[in-house]
Amino acid sequence: MDWTALLRLPSTILLVLAVVALLFTLVQLVALRERLHGGQRLASAGRAVLLLLAFALTLVLAGAGFALRGYRLWSEETPVVEIDARILSPQRWALTLHWPDGSTRQVQLAGDAWRLEAIVLKWQAPAVLAGLPPVYRLDRLSGRYDDAGQEATALRTVIDFREAGSFDLLDLHKQYPQWVPNVDVLFGSGVFLPLVDQGHYTVSLMRSGALVARPDEATEQRIAQPF
Repeated sequence: MDWTALLRLPSTILLVLAVVALLFTLVQLVALRERLHGGQRLASAGRAVLLLLAFALTLVLAGAGFALRGYRLWSEETPVVEIDARILSPQRWALTLHWPDGSTRQVQLAGDAWRLEAIVLKWQAPAVLAGLPPVYRLDRLSGRYDDAGQEATALRTVIDFREAGSFDLLDLHKQYPQWVPNVDVLFGSGVFLPLVDQGHYTVSLMRSGALVARPDEATEQRIAQPF
């Protein structure tokens, strides 16, 4: 596992900070007990205030970390995922997803192509000037049929990538916009490519917010071959 890439995830950073804040909170709790047992009322009051502030910071960091689960930092062209495809039967596929942090996931799709969608969030000028980078989150992977008529009646397969469940940054922004201020643009981006046996694809996110999918050379040749 690439721990450097893992630590670039905003949720990981926030959760690590939440653990540090929790440890600091526990230290203050021990110190408060000692002051109380020693009869030091003024020092105890100061420790109690510090304890409450540390505990509040722990809750804020942990809440933000869970809300940002699945979101990743965004650079000029950020690698999103690599996809390997293997055919199981006509219009049935086994896909292996390779994430930038080294983890993998096995899924199955129905159709002639795969489609990947992401949610992109950009901040307003004050947040950007403060160094807050845009973030993105993969939303779903689905199978796509070439024939629109078949699309309406055939088996549909959709893989949900949402990791935070109902406690998500997007939902927080919609329901409580005052909790997630300085949001400038919130939009979706999607891309699809035909599925071929032994196909290998890479997906990246451009600075513009557009997903870009590229097959490798061998996959591109298989896609171009006439049926």
